[in-house]
Amino acid sequence: MSKPLTHKTTNPLSVVAYCRVSTDNQKEEGTINLQIDAIKEFCDKKGFKLVEIFKDEGVSGGLEDRPALASLFNFLEGVEGKEIEAVVIWKLDRLARDLYIQEHLIKKLELLKKRLISTKEPDLGSNDPMRKAFRQFMGIVAELEKAFITMRLSGGRIHKAKKGGYAGGRIALGYLTKEKELQPKEREVETIKMIFALKKRKRLSINEIARFLQEQGYETKRGGGWYASTVSYILKNPIYKGFYEYKGVKSQRSDLALL
Repeated sequence: MSKPLTHKTTNPLSVVAYCRVSTDNQKEEGTINLQIDAIKEFCDKKGFKLVEIFKDEGVSGGLEDRPALASLFNFLEGVEGKEIEAVVIWKLDRLARDLYIQEHLIKKLELLKKRLISTKEPDLGSNDPMRKAFRQFMGIVAELEKAFITMRLSGGRIHKAKKGGYAGGRIALGYLTKEKELQPKEREVETIKMIFALKKRKRLSINEIARFLQEQGYETKRGGGWYASTVSYILKNPIYKGFYEYKGVKSQRSDLALL
C-alpha cells in the first residue's frame, strides 16, 4: 500500500518536477508555463517541497532528444538527488505518450526509489493492480490521441500537396519558405545554376563539381562542406525543373523551376 501524498509541514516531501511540450502539438498541449503553474499549485496544496523543475520545450515524446529528461535522471542519480522522494508531472502523457516508454521510465524511477506523482491521475507509482491497469489504459488513450493528431496533420499536408502547395519537409538549396510557402532564394539560385552548368556544359564529374564549389567558397544549405553525394542529390532533384513531391504526391510548380 502506497504512503499518503500529504505530509506534515515539519517534514515535507521533497520533489522535483518535469514538464514537456512538443513543437507540432503546442496548440493542443498549451504552453509549458501552464504545466509549471499547475504543478506549483499542486505542490503548495499538498505541502511538498518543490526543489527544481526540469522542462523540455519543443521536443517529441520519444527518447532521442530530451535534454531536460536526461538532466532529471542525472540529478536524481547524483548527490543532490538523494533527498528527492518523488517526481511530479502534470499528466502522464507529458512524461511520454508511448505506453512502452511510460512504463520504462516509471520502472527507472522505481529502481532509483523515487515515486512518480501526477497532478491529474492516480498514484502512478503504486503497485496496486487496478492502479497499474489504469495507468496503462491512460497510456493507450494518449497513444490513440497522438495517432489522431498525426493523422490530421499528415492528412492536411497531403491535401495541400495535392493542390500544389508546400506541405513541409526538407527545404532544398535554392529555396526559402515565406508564409508557409516555397519560393526561390536568389543567392542560392546562383549556386544551383552553377552546378547544372558545370555538369552539362563543362561535363565535370560530381567529385570535380564538389571540389570546385568547395574551393570557390560556395555555401551549402546548412553551412557544411561540399560532397559528391550532395551534388548528386541536387542534380537528381526534380524540384529544380518545377516538379514538387511530398510523400509520393507529385505536382507541377513552374514557379519553382530554376533551370
